[in-house]
Amino acid sequence: MEQTFIKINPADSVVVCLQPISKGTVIEVDGKEITVSQDTPDGHKILIADTPQGNDIIKYGYPIGHACKDLKAGEWVNENNLKTNLSGTLEYSYNPVESKLGIPFENRTFKGYARKNGEVGTRNEIWIVPTVGCVNGIAERLAEQLRKETGCENVDSIWAWHHNFGCSQLSGDHENTRKVLRDITLHPNAGGVLVLGLGCENNQPDEFEKLLGDYDHDRIKFLVTQKVDGDEVEAGMEILRSLYEQAGKDERTEVPVSKLRVGLKCGGSDGFSGITANPLVGEFSDWLVAQGGTSILTEVPEMFGAETILMNRCVNETLYNKTVSMINNFKEYFLSHGEPVGENPSPGNKAGGISTLEDKALGCTQKCGRAAVSGVLEYGDRLETNGLNLLSAPGNDLVAATALASAGCQIVLFTTGRGTPFGTFVPTMKISTNPTLAARKPNWIDFNAGQLIENKTMNELVPEFIDKIIAVASGEPARNEENGYREISIFKNGVTL
Repeated sequence: MEQTFIKINPADSVVVCLQPISKGTVIEVDGKEITVSQDTPDGHKILIADTPQGNDIIKYGYPIGHACKDLKAGEWVNENNLKTNLSGTLEYSYNPVESKLGIPFENRTFKGYARKNGEVGTRNEIWIVPTVGCVNGIAERLAEQLRKETGCENVDSIWAWHHNFGCSQLSGDHENTRKVLRDITLHPNAGGVLVLGLGCENNQPDEFEKLLGDYDHDRIKFLVTQKVDGDEVEAGMEILRSLYEQAGKDERTEVPVSKLRVGLKCGGSDGFSGITANPLVGEFSDWLVAQGGTSILTEVPEMFGAETILMNRCVNETLYNKTVSMINNFKEYFLSHGEPVGENPSPGNKAGGISTLEDKALGCTQKCGRAAVSGVLEYGDRLETNGLNLLSAPGNDLVAATALASAGCQIVLFTTGRGTPFGTFVPTMKISTNPTLAARKPNWIDFNAGQLIENKTMNELVPEFIDKIIAVASGEPARNEENGYREISIFKNGVTL
């Protein structure tokens, strides 16, 4: 008989519908018969124990909010009768939990581009990075002209990463822009980079060059357009032709999977996210960490309500304190703008079965599996430590995915229940939480984790998923690359002059 609902954790006071359940249907949970009192959509929650007003409702074994009125077993639990418990900043205590993955080392490899500094790219592309938004038009024209001249025959792609910043910003806001542009410029997925400046911007090209440190001068070139007499496009093309010729000689070689750095992101989540796609990505994250590789979890506001789980997995108290600061600093950011810290989830999340931020966070954080936290990064920081890292960035899909790639990830895994087409400046693989989305949007979806509620077990699906990611790392295009959907978005946190 086909399963119609799932109780995720033995302590839960709700079950999640795997398909729509009609009013009057009798379901049996833990030997108790419960009559469903309302038509309840798939992905949504049905209460299995009477809950008085003010009492917590439990999912994933943790509170996801409290009942805002007396509720009876069989009721549909949603944003209309369930309210968040979140408020302001909190004090925490460190209660470390030992993490033992027990995953064997497999000595797997992928075909990547080895760079001089020891980093490895999953792509070999030509990039144009504007220091300021004023030269976006020139950057786009250069990219278009180089594509026409070359047909991208000897490189994977040619892109200009336009943005609106680099001037009229102050202090930390300005430094965020500079750091992200630095990170893009140094990223190993680029075989050649033209840093394109104007000349009068706050992000002065000479100072920006210093920010790069000891970089590969053969791979990264600069052009300041105000200093060019005559046609700046032709001046740029001369540099790009040279970069293209050099990058065209690069070849993929077998490299250990320990060189892989993968970002973990979700968007357009639904009630299946914490049952299928996020746990699947968590299994991959643990596998990658066990192989010596690296994964990064971000979306700090979507950790609220599940943050202690991550804090207690930190390998030492220094990282624990950094995680506490990361969480509370983001809460202070919300509060400083007069916004509540629990103003989440989105309309699409609610329609898909996620009712509170705690509900969302407890599903979201499953993407990082069970591994210990070995690093905590500020926004714009570059990776220094292998293993599972946490990164400070907002939940916004484009901003967070850009931040993950900027930190050094060569691929971003993006789970979704509602669907989204976008991609950042590295391959952005979409993993559907349900089979309906995968069938409706095959042009968006790279992998269907919804098989977990059809005919596949986790043990069966994980090897397929690993093989798919290694194939993309080795050059198979992600859907966003096939569609040409690629962009960057930089976190804006300050005044505009």
